[in-house]
Amino acid sequence: MIKNCTPLLVFLLFLFNKQVHGQHSLKGKIVSENNTPVAFANVILLNAKDSTSVYKGTISEENGRFVFEELASNTYLMKVSFIGYKEHLQNIEISSDEKLKKIVLEEASSNLDEVTINARKPKISRSIDRLTFNVENSTLSSGNSWDILRQTPGVIMNQGQLQVRNSSVTVYINDRKVQLSQSELQTLLQSYSAQNIKSVEVITNPPAKYEAEGGAILNINTSTALTPGYKGSIEGAYTQGIVPKYKLGTRHFWKSDKLNVFANYTFSPRKDIKRDDSYINFSPTEENGEEWNTNFQRITRSKAHNANIILDYEIDEKNKLNFSSNLFLSPNKTFDNSVVTDIRSFSNIPYKFFKTNSDLDTDESNVAVDLGYTHDLDKGGSLSAGAHYTNFDQDRSQSLVTNYFAGNEEILKKVAFDTDATQKIDIFSAQIDLNTSLGETAFESGLKFSGIDSDSGIDYFNIESLDDLYEDLSDRFRYDEEIYAAYASVSRDWEKWSLKAGLRGEYTDLKAKSLTTNEQNNQEYFDLFPTAYLQYRASKNHSFTLDYSRRIDRPRYESLNPFKYFLNENNYNAGNPNLRAAISDNFNLNYTLLGQYYFDLYYRDNGKSPATLAFQDNENLNIRRIESNLLDSKSYGLDFLHGRSFTGWWYAQLYASFFHEENTFLAVESDNAKVTNEIDAVYAQLYNSFTLSKDGSFSGNLSFTYVSDYISGSYNFDPFSTLSIGLRKTLWNNRAELSLNINDIFNETNTRLTSQYLNQDNSFFAREEMRYVRVGFKYNFGNFRLEDNQRSIEAAERERL
Repeated sequence: MIKNCTPLLVFLLFLFNKQVHGQHSLKGKIVSENNTPVAFANVILLNAKDSTSVYKGTISEENGRFVFEELASNTYLMKVSFIGYKEHLQNIEISSDEKLKKIVLEEASSNLDEVTINARKPKISRSIDRLTFNVENSTLSSGNSWDILRQTPGVIMNQGQLQVRNSSVTVYINDRKVQLSQSELQTLLQSYSAQNIKSVEVITNPPAKYEAEGGAILNINTSTALTPGYKGSIEGAYTQGIVPKYKLGTRHFWKSDKLNVFANYTFSPRKDIKRDDSYINFSPTEENGEEWNTNFQRITRSKAHNANIILDYEIDEKNKLNFSSNLFLSPNKTFDNSVVTDIRSFSNIPYKFFKTNSDLDTDESNVAVDLGYTHDLDKGGSLSAGAHYTNFDQDRSQSLVTNYFAGNEEILKKVAFDTDATQKIDIFSAQIDLNTSLGETAFESGLKFSGIDSDSGIDYFNIESLDDLYEDLSDRFRYDEEIYAAYASVSRDWEKWSLKAGLRGEYTDLKAKSLTTNEQNNQEYFDLFPTAYLQYRASKNHSFTLDYSRRIDRPRYESLNPFKYFLNENNYNAGNPNLRAAISDNFNLNYTLLGQYYFDLYYRDNGKSPATLAFQDNENLNIRRIESNLLDSKSYGLDFLHGRSFTGWWYAQLYASFFHEENTFLAVESDNAKVTNEIDAVYAQLYNSFTLSKDGSFSGNLSFTYVSDYISGSYNFDPFSTLSIGLRKTLWNNRAELSLNINDIFNETNTRLTSQYLNQDNSFFAREEMRYVRVGFKYNFGNFRLEDNQRSIEAAERERL
């Protein structure tokens, strides 16, 4: 990694240099052009007279700082070098203790053809409160933002949700929360080109600056605009899974001296097929029990439109305005569900199987708007203010018919009903943040308000033979929430120590009411959320970091909604208006060896966190999934991460986790007994990237993920794995790009989930279209080497939709 001087040479210089003629010190800090610390850069002092003989040498620490002690009074030539950057030379005259201004290294690739840049390998770095996965211009840049998140160390996709350490993550872009539903978030990020991503930060214990809600944070840092001009692109992708899917998109960027404009539009017509095989063993310990085996198929058709526009305006050198707007529109999205259940009965019931056809039509829109202002302070730092508004609107209708058959296929019974459901949500937030320094101490503080207004309704009609099973199905649900927050944090670096500490306070006032049942859930509470990070750099090869954070897990709006959504009359999902927020405590100890081997020992107590639990009613023969607070939830484990280049054309990265998870919950169908679901498991992720041509225009990647065991609520996952490959070829001097991706080659990502305890015995195997082949083509026009200001909508509270 180090150019011109190896760590061994530096060590020998320190060991044998005995020519001490003074007692002066020299300190400095090395950063890149975007102000990111450059760790392990080679810093050498040469005798200025001949500029060849070495006087002393050292290596910058992880925070970019370096120090020379006991320097003789003299004039020196300082040479700073690091692979990928231009060599920095500077004359230094030492007559007393000196502290240099920041040394900014320029990227060596800045004057090269862009094809050369594309051959870069991803890089990993560790700072006091996060792990940074640098992917700019790497082989991963041929995909989209969603692909990069899936390849980020420690990130796993579970049932379509991104998770870190068995906990859902919150996605930020440029330190602003992306508040969308999981499906919308995936669609949004799939439409964002990975070429505009500089890095992904994995923040397992977020500092006080970030909202206290949620678990780990994935913060995507995007490129910034550099030079005036225009660029645009059109692109398309064809994906072949069980059935084909398409994506068409265009984006445009224009920059002048004061104004940046970015516009993007993506159209994604899709047809998806999902198949489930499941069983329920009702009354497994009794002789008159029944075993139901079900084959389920869902065909989803959608035509999603996603558009956004970003305006950045520079009033003057110290004042900037930005405006962002995002529109997601999914009209006439349909779900065709077909369910066939065979019954093996130990009692003499008349019917032997039943068939359900359920059709759902959904119209959905999501509009978000952000307005921000930033003022750069005279003595460094900034003052910023922003406001956000989201309008979410969903209309859904369902028609369900179930026919029960005898063994000779004679219809014995029929159940049918139709529903109309609506959900309207308005979200508003405003915040102000101060970032400055108090002497050698960095200081951050801020205030934030967020308000949520949700109104939902569902009406049942044309009901046939359902009233005898369920009552009061039609309902209206109102939910209003206000959160007031304030935070402050300080950070400071010493020679071998770094400290960062913060405190966030949040006051929550929520009111939830079911108009039909007249159930109310009013909550008011105030909580403090401290964060602390302490880092000790014992030497250039050894670093230790200890951190702690306190977080809150608030229920999602849909989890508080008591409505029932039926797969059939025996199988439904329901929310719980009495859910409570849960507090978690998170501890982490990191050891970094040689700046490239990372060991993380962690413990997390999630308390009574909300979870989805499935319960089968053996008397009434139904199964329901309800939102409940766990009695207890905790996890601990050891993570390991290492990445390196074996040759000039092959880079490999290994992430491994050995962990323990346990959830304790109340078994409401088993005399309210306490049940603990726990596992010991291994998670491993191996990523390889290859440069397959001398000019770097042809590249590829190969990734493999394996999980030995996993839990979610009361369910245990069977082992599963994913092997994927990607190829990328740039054409016509990088004017165009052709890509090929094959995901889940051996079709081993889908796995069985089973819940077996006491009188509960049920399981399902969801077969989603995880194995697919995707071919993409992109054509750039205009000054396509410009880096644009593309970023996501800056939002708040939207992921709880």
